[in-house]
Amino acid sequence: MLAALPLLTTAPAAAQAPACPHVEAPPPPVDTSEVPAPGQPAPAPVPVPETPVGGDAMAGCELRTAPERPGPPPDVANAAAGWVLADLDTGEVLAAKDPHGRQRPASTIKVLTALTALRELKLDDTLVATQEDANQEGTRIGLQPGLTYSVGQVFQAMLMGSGNDAAHALAVKMGGVDVALRKMNAVAAEIGALDTRAATPSGLDGAGMSTSAYDLATIFRLAMREPAFAQAIATPMMVLPGAPGQPPYELWSDNQVLRKYPGGLGGKTGFTDDARHTFIGSAQRDGRRLVAVLVRGENHPVRLSHQAMALLDYGFSLPRGTAVGELVTTSPRAPEAVAPAARADLPPPGADGVGVRDSSFFGTITGPLLLLAAALVAVAAAVLLRRRRAQLAQARRQAAAESAEHP
Repeated sequence: MLAALPLLTTAPAAAQAPACPHVEAPPPPVDTSEVPAPGQPAPAPVPVPETPVGGDAMAGCELRTAPERPGPPPDVANAAAGWVLADLDTGEVLAAKDPHGRQRPASTIKVLTALTALRELKLDDTLVATQEDANQEGTRIGLQPGLTYSVGQVFQAMLMGSGNDAAHALAVKMGGVDVALRKMNAVAAEIGALDTRAATPSGLDGAGMSTSAYDLATIFRLAMREPAFAQAIATPMMVLPGAPGQPPYELWSDNQVLRKYPGGLGGKTGFTDDARHTFIGSAQRDGRRLVAVLVRGENHPVRLSHQAMALLDYGFSLPRGTAVGELVTTSPRAPEAVAPAARADLPPPGADGVGVRDSSFFGTITGPLLLLAAALVAVAAAVLLRRRRAQLAQARRQAAAESAEHP
């Protein structure tokens, strides 16, 4: 835990709370994507903790910076509806704006999907993609129905390319979408992400979807402790099997902090009509690792990825020990009070191959060795085949990423 925090440059949080518009729930949806299924009631908002998680300074919605320290550039500070800048190692929140304001995550919820999958699945296990996976709305990485993939391939592809088909496939592997969502929400509750309710494993809008900049920073920080996750978001390109009779194809990371920011560690992008743009970017410099999380932002006049880079620049300019709050790693609530509904009716550990934790990217060597060998041969062949085309492909995809960031 951090030492007692200094007074803030803003008024006390309690005096500001009534003016904060999103204390309980995100803004109203702009379409029908969050209408409950027929016969299902609309979910009540996620309960608001009596005291703000991460310290009193995390209450309120105004800019929070340490006293006698300059604030971030005004155009960045006021761009997104909420943001958090934090140290990944110490958990110190360096600065924030409306950190617990309830917003929608869009595809940044895939960080929680990934963290839950690492706790439930073996990455050297396999899954067979289905037509339902392939039919998911929004961004897809091109899973081919009937084709067998390793869980590790789908896991990495979900994070690199923000594939909704990949998120759906992992949820099914975890016992089905409803079971996976209960597991995701149980993980969020147990680590102190108490503003969060996942309604879809991909981040597509759904009834009751909710998170905050603070929660996304908390989830991302814990995910970065997992070698498989850290490696996946730091990988610029991977090769996936193609459709039957077609060669393998390249999948490139869509995170501009990884691609363009010095010391970039990667992160996650997101967009839906209801959520607007969301972004997570992390980087290291001089032995420090920082993360910038922005929610409900826009890509004009400056792209959200560049706003994140500006926040990271600001964070690295602050001296070590600067803090207005902290990212927790466990829920401040008593165990019996932590999201009992989220944990209800879960299958016992080990049922249907779930409940086994494996943080190694390739998992143990007890999996299907022949399949692994075949996959390695296919990857090697693909790399040789595409070596001469790699530079052209990279230039093409970088140009596409410049024009429009993936949701």
